[in-house]
Amino acid sequence: MKTALPLRHLLITALLATASAAALAQWKPDRPITLIVPWAPGGSTDQVTRVTAAELEKHLGQKIVVMNQPGASGSVGTKNAMAAPADGYTWTAGGAKDLGTYKVLGMLDTSATDWNLYLNVAHIAVVGVNADAPYKNMNELLAAMKAKPGSVSVATAGVNSSGHSAIEAIARAAGVTYKHVTYDGGAPAAVAAASGETEVTTQLAAEQTDMIRAKRIRPLAVVGDKSIEIEGFGTIPPLSQFIPGFKDPINYFGIFVPKAAPPEVAQTLNKIWSTEMVKSEALKKYAQSRGAMFAPIAGEDAQKAVFPAIQSYAWTQQAAGKAKVSPDTVGIPKP
Repeated sequence: MKTALPLRHLLITALLATASAAALAQWKPDRPITLIVPWAPGGSTDQVTRVTAAELEKHLGQKIVVMNQPGASGSVGTKNAMAAPADGYTWTAGGAKDLGTYKVLGMLDTSATDWNLYLNVAHIAVVGVNADAPYKNMNELLAAMKAKPGSVSVATAGVNSSGHSAIEAIARAAGVTYKHVTYDGGAPAAVAAASGETEVTTQLAAEQTDMIRAKRIRPLAVVGDKSIEIEGFGTIPPLSQFIPGFKDPINYFGIFVPKAAPPEVAQTLNKIWSTEMVKSEALKKYAQSRGAMFAPIAGEDAQKAVFPAIQSYAWTQQAAGKAKVSPDTVGIPKP
């Protein structure tokens, strides 16, 4: 009789633990979720986040309110997400490379490992020039940059943006300099190049495709070692064709949820990503139409996938003297 009560307690505890685990795996938000896009409307982050949010609403049974809060290269909106209550109802979005290098650039005290990453696509940067610009191919543009150091204007979404990362990689590989012109998002930067306000943009294909199809931007090269196809245009050659050996790590985008949020939030989103987002036709269609790569990844696999781009950009900025904090002091060893 002396052991009956403890055994009963053990059984009850086990049942409660099982019930708790089941509850954790079935988080159902009881109010709308705020999803902060820290870039301007119309850009690559805004585009893919809205597609992903619409897909998630089907599985969560709750409205996801997408709010654009641009500023300071994405750090304003991200900071607001960090400052919100860690209850699972405020998320942010963007390029994981940006999230992982805010600390190195002295913008925010956060790292990619502070967040649960829910990746949706990999966006590819493209060197695009105004349709009336004299540069017919990448060799001509590089020659002009060498002949007129710091004079060729390049539009990006600002320091730490994908476009800035791309032009910095090009400048370092080709030994050129440029005139940096910044905007509050990738879409405004692409419009600047299309309108002739700048000569060049190195923002993402997703932000340039409409203007490429309309022949307002002439794409010269993919910032990488593989060509891409743009529906309604054709093939854009890789930069490695013009700068032998050039490579640029894949830049993954996604939705980011603070790890401080209740664990049931992560459990539920992990399950949705592994069973539903991996077969999302809406996301696949978006990627195909925008020169992006369909890449729904979550959990530790996501952390591993994004690290090469974070590492590469952090050390590129360190070499350029633009890092405020040495990458190796914040868990980013030199490649």
